[in-house]
Amino acid sequence: MLLENEKREWFKDWFNSPYYHLLYKNRDEQEAKNFIDRLLLEIKPQNGATVLDLACGKGRYSRYLAKKGLTVTGLDIAEQSIRYAQRYENEHLSFFQHDMRLPYRINYFDYIFNFFTSFGYFETEKDHLKTIVNIAKGLRPDGKFVLDFFNSNKVIRNLRHEEVKEVGGVVFHIHRKVDEQGYIVKNILFEDKGQHFDFTERVRAFTLDDFNYLFGKAGLKIARTFGSYNLDEFDESASDRLILVGCKSGC
Repeated sequence: MLLENEKREWFKDWFNSPYYHLLYKNRDEQEAKNFIDRLLLEIKPQNGATVLDLACGKGRYSRYLAKKGLTVTGLDIAEQSIRYAQRYENEHLSFFQHDMRLPYRINYFDYIFNFFTSFGYFETEKDHLKTIVNIAKGLRPDGKFVLDFFNSNKVIRNLRHEEVKEVGGVVFHIHRKVDEQGYIVKNILFEDKGQHFDFTERVRAFTLDDFNYLFGKAGLKIARTFGSYNLDEFDESASDRLILVGCKSGC
């Protein structure tokens, strides 16, 4: 499905496209599971704790969390991904289509996870803040929020402006830039079955200072920061990731 114009929210088409899953199919799943294992050792959830996997995609990590003894709800805006994920539902695992800018459940979750840079997609600060406020409302008073984001400083410094990548017989031409509004923009062009496709990813280059501001406005504070999936200390210039553990004021 082609984007009609820049004002259309890019993720509503791109995340529902089979080409999104094709392009990123070689992501390191074992690295992700190892990260989740380390994270659970760090935060020590009780067996059966209620967990929200926010922007869960097709639910592979929601399923992994449920196998760890947690009661998991997965939410995603992409209808096709949720339909796929719902095949795996059971008494400890459920999936729903939902826009994270809208409230979901109030004072309900022990933990809310937002993994693998699944934030920063919106056009306005208002929508980003609205999302963090909804997350804060969704947590129980002693609940924790874990946000896994890229380290914008390192990404921008090492930005690869052009790349050609062949996956599954499709040749993706990728162009990257940082725009005037502070978004990292990835334009993805390719042809398949006689059709030309043009998709765009656009993610706000939030920094630790930005998240301190957003969390604070939502009544959350950052309790821990990590800089990698090994949970190493965060270094603004060198770390690959910016992983935040937040909780409600007074934690």
